[in-house]
Amino acid sequence: MSNYHLDWLAKWAKYTPNRMMLREYDSGLEWNYSDFNNRVNTLAVKFLNNYEINFGDRVAVYSKNRAEYVLLLFACIKTGAILVPLNFRLTPRELDALITDADPELFFYENDFEESVKQLKTFKNISQKNQIEEISSLLKEDIEETKFNLQPNINEETTVMILYTAGTTGLSKGAIINHRMLFWNSINTELRLDITSIDHTQSFAPFFHTGGWNVLFTPFVHHGASHTLLTKFEPGLILQLIEKEKATILFGVPTMLQMMADSEYFDKVDLNSVRYAIVGGAPMPLPLINKWHDKGVFIRQGYGLTEVGPNCFSLHQDDAIKKKGSIGYPNYYIEAKIMNELEQEVEVNEIGELWLKSPVVTPGYWRKEKETKRAITNGWFHTGDMVRKDEDDFYYVVDRKKNMYISGGENVYPSEIENYLYTNEAVREVAVIGVADEKWGEVGKAYVSLNENAALTEELLKEFCTGNLAKYKIPKYFEIINEIPKNDAGKIDKKKLLELHNKQSI
Repeated sequence: MSNYHLDWLAKWAKYTPNRMMLREYDSGLEWNYSDFNNRVNTLAVKFLNNYEINFGDRVAVYSKNRAEYVLLLFACIKTGAILVPLNFRLTPRELDALITDADPELFFYENDFEESVKQLKTFKNISQKNQIEEISSLLKEDIEETKFNLQPNINEETTVMILYTAGTTGLSKGAIINHRMLFWNSINTELRLDITSIDHTQSFAPFFHTGGWNVLFTPFVHHGASHTLLTKFEPGLILQLIEKEKATILFGVPTMLQMMADSEYFDKVDLNSVRYAIVGGAPMPLPLINKWHDKGVFIRQGYGLTEVGPNCFSLHQDDAIKKKGSIGYPNYYIEAKIMNELEQEVEVNEIGELWLKSPVVTPGYWRKEKETKRAITNGWFHTGDMVRKDEDDFYYVVDRKKNMYISGGENVYPSEIENYLYTNEAVREVAVIGVADEKWGEVGKAYVSLNENAALTEELLKEFCTGNLAKYKIPKYFEIINEIPKNDAGKIDKKKLLELHNKQSI
């Protein structure tokens, strides 16, 4: 069977050659599908002839989001090379571990990161190293039309990229993302979000996360839609661009939507073009949902993970209030079940681990056979998320399995406590962690940041919980801080909070 259906860029270059595919905000440049496909073809030829890249070779990229990055992804797709996005916020020691694992043949880095690159111990082992700016001319200059067909041995199981997971419990693992996953993730996304070729959005999630590539970017390319690419997340600027460019869908984590809602531009801009905002990564507090709904933007909460999808569940905007906190139903081509520790399915409203089966499940972790076998049983991926399903079949994430702590023999799920604390109007953000305790084994500690001009003490927070949460669920400690630390995806970083607590306890 022909593999031409895997080259989405080439298909749209033929169907709608003059439709805009990508605009880069920083440079002011934009490309239609035909033009961008031609530039990718030119780079693909360069991959084979100049860099001598073979099928399956890894191409590592150490850069902020930019159009050259998109060129590299599609050149990898056409040649069968594997893109390895590197997190530019990691330390040289952490990057060395990823580079050793991926063993890239070709390494592109942004000029701004040259000093960090020099500190990499693995740098000398990479045979070909180039500043990403060396391919910038392919985006700016007039180039001759170049034809390039996908390499004949590319198929649905061919690896497209390796995305390294956060690795909060140890070394990062490289999740293998192949063509099969990209295709079915795009179909799942389209069926729930009604994506068409006239959709447009702003892309600012970093490309070293699955959210940057696979929540909207690759599904949009598959459907011939368009993006404006930004180097970083700037709340006010994005709001202005939504209005100016008439964006139709917005994607972000709750922290991002909170920052946008807090922006001076939020009340000024017209967001009527936006059908809905897609929110994932954490539950969105009800007051924030209401603020966006009052602005006319419906909230579509969802759930996913790097190894599956990532677009696995979706809550329709009509249910956003009625089923607050829910991630909705599994998407069209996703099977889900909730399992206890004996690997038996639980009853309605019982808590268990979410297992998923679908064509969007990863074939495994790069060069980690044991970890792959532990994560996947007969095609079912063990997500590590503790969930429940209500009598209407709506799913709710209770917490990460690893976030749960045991206090006096009772399982405590921090997100349950966080959701309750969010009902206090003074609370802006909250994160609860389990900390060591001589009497109970572990107890809760709540870190809370307050809304502007709010007056709330740690004692009042404890009183707010009394009578509304079981005694063992009420955090023993409350600490009010200005800002709760976030990780690279913009999610609350509980590992840093635990480190902060441990420092305070010394």
